[in-house]
Amino acid sequence: MMTFRHGSLVSRRMARLACACVAVVLSGLMLVESAHAQFPGDQPAPVPPGSIPQAEPSAPAISLAPPSGLSPADLPAQLTQPPLLPPAPAVQATPQGTLTLSARFGKDMPAINGGLIWRIYSDKLGPNGAMHLIREERAAAPVIPLPPGGYVIHVSLGLVSDVRPVTIRQEETTRETFDLAAGGLRIEGRVGTSKIPQGQIVFSIYKGSQFEIGTGDRSPIAQNVAAGDVLMLPAGIYYLVSTYGDANSIVRSDIRVQAAKLTDVVVTHRAAVITLKLVGEKGGEALANTAWSVLTPAGDVIKESIGAFPRVMLAEGEYKAIAKNDGKVFERDFEVKNGVDGEVEVLTR
Repeated sequence: MMTFRHGSLVSRRMARLACACVAVVLSGLMLVESAHAQFPGDQPAPVPPGSIPQAEPSAPAISLAPPSGLSPADLPAQLTQPPLLPPAPAVQATPQGTLTLSARFGKDMPAINGGLIWRIYSDKLGPNGAMHLIREERAAAPVIPLPPGGYVIHVSLGLVSDVRPVTIRQEETTRETFDLAAGGLRIEGRVGTSKIPQGQIVFSIYKGSQFEIGTGDRSPIAQNVAAGDVLMLPAGIYYLVSTYGDANSIVRSDIRVQAAKLTDVVVTHRAAVITLKLVGEKGGEALANTAWSVLTPAGDVIKESIGAFPRVMLAEGEYKAIAKNDGKVFERDFEVKNGVDGEVEVLTR
């Protein structure tokens, strides 16, 4: 009996232990299901002022600006390769024509190989009524691509010029040759056999002969031309006025300019350079602040100046020098001989 009851007691205890184990297993399964049910996507979004959960990065971010010492080769290829751009559309070339220009000294004359200025204008007037300059060239024989249309061509060589309208056609070459009957003129001045230095003599050029009627009413076509300069002029007759110094040494000459030739002209002045001095005695010190007047024997004023040693270029002839200093007036007659430079002293006594 004792053994039976003992076995029964053991059996009952084993049964209770089994039930407890089943309960623990069931409890663990319920916890697992509860854990699976609590993903952020399965629960309602928090309502402010509650905080919203922040997602944690799965790996550190890669900087697009490499730190010092890191080369682009260390970065992923997709970050270092330039983006692919669509190809640019093809540019359609504007249809062009070609203008070829040249100039010569005249029919059956040599070509002009320098000194030309070409200007190309549109033949359409602008809002201000002037033609629009399209291009300027200084080559002897330029070849210029231009869109089809109308143009006006102007060419100049010194004071010689010509103008002509032209029409440019697509994919065609238009050749234009201009005849410029131009000649060169180079002038120098002399006193006797001595060349007058550049800067002491200048020239003015007038069209036609000095003996033609109405010469005094004409304006010069060129002024203050320096000695030794080459001036390009249309072939023809001209007269020039040569002025040595700034007094009365002036020479007028008729000249002829020929096409395709350089004409050298030498103008001879009969004059001298005179230095004026007001002194207390011959060879004495010149007095400063002296006002001077140089007159012809007829009383015409040739030159006026102020200073102790004024220099004046005077044509050959007779003159009177008048000096004013400290309220007093002194004078002296003197003569200028061709090519004989010198001093004229006026005494204060």
